[in-house]
Amino acid sequence: MVRGLIESGREAQRTGAWDQALAHFDAALQMLPPGEQGTRADLLRWIGTVQAERGDVEAAWHSFSSSREIAEEAALREQESSALVSLAGVEVLRGKLELAADLFLQARGMAEVAGQERLLALIDMNLGIIANIQGNVPMALLSYRSSLDRYRRLQDDFSATRALMNMGMAHADLAEWEASERCFAEAAALAQQTGDSVMIGRVELNRAELHLKHRRFDEARKSVDRSLEIFHRLRTRSAIGEAYKLFGMLYRETGRPEQSDTHFALSLGMAETCENRLLQAEVQMEWALLHLEEGRGQEGVMYLNRSLQLFRELKAGREVLDIERRLERLKELYLPAVSSWGARLAEGKDPFQSGHAKRVAEYATRLGREVGLSGWDLTWLQIGAYIHDLGNMAVPGEVQGKVDELDTSERELMKVHTIMGDSLARQLDFPEEVRPMVRNHHEHWAGTGYPDRLMGEEIPLSARIVTIADVFDALTSPRSFRSAYSRDEALGVMRRDSARIFDRQLFNVFEEMVRAERVQG
Repeated sequence: MVRGLIESGREAQRTGAWDQALAHFDAALQMLPPGEQGTRADLLRWIGTVQAERGDVEAAWHSFSSSREIAEEAALREQESSALVSLAGVEVLRGKLELAADLFLQARGMAEVAGQERLLALIDMNLGIIANIQGNVPMALLSYRSSLDRYRRLQDDFSATRALMNMGMAHADLAEWEASERCFAEAAALAQQTGDSVMIGRVELNRAELHLKHRRFDEARKSVDRSLEIFHRLRTRSAIGEAYKLFGMLYRETGRPEQSDTHFALSLGMAETCENRLLQAEVQMEWALLHLEEGRGQEGVMYLNRSLQLFRELKAGREVLDIERRLERLKELYLPAVSSWGARLAEGKDPFQSGHAKRVAEYATRLGREVGLSGWDLTWLQIGAYIHDLGNMAVPGEVQGKVDELDTSERELMKVHTIMGDSLARQLDFPEEVRPMVRNHHEHWAGTGYPDRLMGEEIPLSARIVTIADVFDALTSPRSFRSAYSRDEALGVMRRDSARIFDRQLFNVFEEMVRAERVQG
């Protein structure tokens, strides 16, 4: 009876019938007589595998841990090494790569001694996954190939399908499209032979992505339809969410924004339900593109910010394959989208402000480079400079463009723009690194500025840089009540006030930079 339940559970697991597989495994575990610790350890590991496939990582970790404890107490080295590999897989999902590597190494030693060829094949597969996470795709391909060769010698088509899938995705990462499609085609054929529903669906998702990249929209639609039919039947929520995301991208690319909106919303809801943060980040990035294309700049910027926040968290946890490349793609979208939107909002009410945000961003970025900023720090500076006057949208146009001196109430109203800008930046989920430039670019070195009366190095470095760039551009640009100062005149005015308003060292660097550019120009 127990053996029959186990066989039925394994078959259900192979075909993706998760509820049935768990029911059979649980029943077998309950009926298992005392003393059969090897079978008990195996059952717990199989239960954990099904739980992991369904996205319940914590439950899977507890099942794998129980399997390992039982095997260790009974000195069952084969079951212990298998449980170690399963636990290492969970730690990879959690982003704890060092711990995962340690567990794989422990398992490898045991597997080599015991001659566990199948387990060694699985370890090769996982070493390939770690290489992918670390961005070493060629090394990942070597590991996947080794794993595939072992599975072929074992005549294990079920596992060979997964090795082929990983190879296909790695080839796609290297833009080796033909090799990628060959791997997916072979994986699909093997999955059909073994009745592996999960892999049939996964192959279709990956094929759909390739079709979208090559703008083969009809083929992409058919692949997503086939995958969605399978995953709805299996009730695999993460995969359903991925399929909806691809539909959102497909409808966006074919000019159907309403259908695209609907499917991105469905995908994000599914990703949030199963706590798949990578899918949440990807959906919000793709959805942002739709918003921007449709002229919904504020929503687009908000979704880009949320996507960026999630990607940064995933990077901190090292949880995602090729995260740096994903972040670079997001940066390519983020900079032009935010700069265009921010400049349009901040400058819309005053014609004399035209181009101000762009010039301030250029001055600030050059000064940032001069003082050693680079990478994302420089990106934050550029973004903050573009949106530093975000709060101007809360100030009436007649006050912004007023010809004479502002009266007391109008001056106080203008001061509010920094607080309003910070509030809006927070509502739109801008990174913490950006907001000080919006809030504090009117602080003075002597503590006489606003809104927080910060002084000296209490003022964030990025805000001090933007202050210099902002004042310089204001002086060298025409206003309704005066002509523009020359660069030399503007630098002279700023130097007289440098001890009171600016960081003197930063101003000295800026002045040298401007004068050197004039000489070179």
